[in-house]
Amino acid sequence: MFFDIRILDIIDWLLVAFLLYQLYRFIRGTVAINIFIGFISLYFLQAVVNALNMELLSTILGQLLGVGVVALLIVFQPEIRKFLLLLGTQYLSYRKFSLRSLLFGKQEKRVSHVDIDAIVKATRNMSNSKTGALIVIQRKTSLANYEETGDMINAQTSNRLIENIFFKNSPLHDGAVIIVRDRIRAARCVLPSTESTNLPPQYGMRHRAALGITENSDAVVVVVSEETGGVSFVATGVVTPNVTAEKLHDLLNSALNR
Repeated sequence: MFFDIRILDIIDWLLVAFLLYQLYRFIRGTVAINIFIGFISLYFLQAVVNALNMELLSTILGQLLGVGVVALLIVFQPEIRKFLLLLGTQYLSYRKFSLRSLLFGKQEKRVSHVDIDAIVKATRNMSNSKTGALIVIQRKTSLANYEETGDMINAQTSNRLIENIFFKNSPLHDGAVIIVRDRIRAARCVLPSTESTNLPPQYGMRHRAALGITENSDAVVVVVSEETGGVSFVATGVVTPNVTAEKLHDLLNSALNR
């Protein structure tokens, strides 16, 4: 036969295609996609050059790709971090047949101590009054670095406290509130902004910050728009806009109790 293809070769190609697709999903809509396409183009060009036995050009392309790997690790650092975070939390911790359950047996369902009712009530009231808000709820990934950018509160979560923090004349209303379990840990926190370039025009800095923190951690975020009063739920870099109080309760309960 002209081609000697083994089953392992097919598996190898499928795995590479899967990894490339996952990387594309993470960088789609960011400036990094152009670098990714350029690197893939150089790789296929080198394959053609090698097939044609063009030794000088093949050597030059090989050197470029060799240095390019180090450059890619620097350029794609946020995307690589996001991929590893997703692998470590979503695929290994939250799935029914996870590595943890395989090694240590069946795990108890994780119980959240977050006061979902208080968050939903505060969100509904702030939505009615068009009070802008940015509420970050920690899951497994620690948000201690972001807490340090704001003012520590460490108080019991309540809807009245959340509403007072985001009241427009409050000195703490700018920035995000971070909730850890049943405590409002910090307010006026600074969050990383998303690098995505294809966001809808109606998404302001709160939505960009919500996307940024969920791209860098497994936290979930509730956003209240100051312009429209609309409520958005953000998780894993995806925005669910215009959610009702009932829908928000269901989304938070699903995200925090699995």
